[in-house]
Amino acid sequence: MDEQKRIEKIVETLKAALKKYGDPVVTKVAKEKRSPYRVLISTLLSLRTKDETTLKASERLFKVADTPEKMLKLSKEQIEKLIYPVGFYHRKAEQILKISKILIEKYDGKVPDDLDELLKLPGVGRKTANLVLNEGFGKLGICVDTHVHRISNRLGLVKTKTPEQTEFALRKILPKKYWIIFNTLLVTLGQNICTPISPKCSICPIEQYCPKVGVTKHR
Repeated sequence: MDEQKRIEKIVETLKAALKKYGDPVVTKVAKEKRSPYRVLISTLLSLRTKDETTLKASERLFKVADTPEKMLKLSKEQIEKLIYPVGFYHRKAEQILKISKILIEKYDGKVPDDLDELLKLPGVGRKTANLVLNEGFGKLGICVDTHVHRISNRLGLVKTKTPEQTEFALRKILPKKYWIIFNTLLVTLGQNICTPISPKCSICPIEQYCPKVGVTKHR
């Protein structure tokens, strides 16, 4: 099968098959209210944290403060209490305050819609920046987290060692119409089926399109 045709089959099959699992947490936050700031903060909270914990922490925090101005009225300790038990909550509370201050001082209180500007914010890497562009602004970008990196390699779409390498490799082969949804689909697949250890290949909707690169044991 032609590689572009295989990519199309993979994406369209996943779009239909994964609806029952629901969206990843940041997509849920974005759908509830299209706010780049909320997307940015919930993405930071989600790093090394389970979706369920991130969602509850985001809801608690945004009930109290969902703009940079409101956030700066809170102390670091108040934010820590609201976002606990997300991973590294002490550091994340500090980052949230720093970012909120920078947004007000340099960006008129608004989250920038430019990748390079987003990368200047403390704690914001390419994964976070691309996700903010995707979910906060509806702008093109390929967000590559651990799931996207792992599954793209298993599918043989790329042969890379880091998420950043995967992002640039996918930019060359992935049709732009799939750039935004690709992260949502592969994160959902990775959380529920294509797990890091012993993936559930027997129930995977795209098993027939997958060469299982690097998979030594599966269910």
